Amino acid sequence: MDGKSTDTPAGGGFFTRAAPLALARPDEDWDLVLGDGPVIATAIHDGHAMRTALLPHLAVDDAGRRREEDPLTGALVAAGDVRLRVRASRFQVDLNRPRALALSTDPADTWGLRVWKGALPEAEVATSLAAHDRFYAMFRELVDTLLQRFPALLVLDIHSYNHRRDGAGDPPAPEAGNPDIDVGATTLDRARWGHVAKTLAAGLRAHRAGGRELDVRENVRYDGGGHFPEWLHATWPERVCAISLEYKKVYMDEWTGSADIAVLDDLRRGLEAAVASVRGEFLP
Repeated sequence: MDGKSTDTPAGGGFFTRAAPLALARPDEDWDLVLGDGPVIATAIHDGHAMRTALLPHLAVDDAGRRREEDPLTGALVAAGDVRLRVRASRFQVDLNRPRALALSTDPADTWGLRVWKGALPEAEVATSLAAHDRFYAMFRELVDTLLQRFPALLVLDIHSYNHRRDGAGDPPAPEAGNPDIDVGATTLDRARWGHVAKTLAAGLRAHRAGGRELDVRENVRYDGGGHFPEWLHATWPERVCAISLEYKKVYMDEWTGSADIAVLDDLRRGLEAAVASVRGEFLP
């Protein structure tokens, strides 16, 4: 990624006002596919791309960085009418964090992982923060535009997590604290959207992956939600239901990076069916 993203004003202009909704201009930091419906599926940590100017500053190798990203979650956004996959690595700009922490060189902000050798050039930090600003301006315009067509929206914030951190040959983390799918619903209004979270979880639980039943639970791994769903609920509390889905990396080997495409496809189809079970809540 040598070039800079399209220079679009934060005030708007990301979409045409035609029907159906169309993208006015692309952005090299993410892929966005627009469909006609109330479900937005996002994979904001799927990306691995890094600006060339940042590469000499990295302290972590390529495999280590990839292991801490959410590879292949972009395949699951097929469950949405609007599908967004971020290409840029979460270490270049973390869109699930507040602006001040979107590009951090402090290992305390990256689970003790030393991502950067030291301080980064101010110009590079500014470029990443501009991408953060651009993303949130784009998403605000997207939601506001869709809310002119639908009474409410479902936003799926899709992630994955490692469960073999001790090493490739060591036992996986205990199942008690590591469900196959963790339905993150910590910041949503339970009175308004709790039934949607429960129905979605039941739909996910009803579909097998790799020939086995899935362990699907709510709010097991994280006490609080990320910045992205928090922002969505704070901005549109009555009309946007944001749910984070944390998939255990049962669809891949988190050390080698090899994927089990059949299991990934099972998860995709299960998510599509679960979304179908709640879609009526967001239609006129």
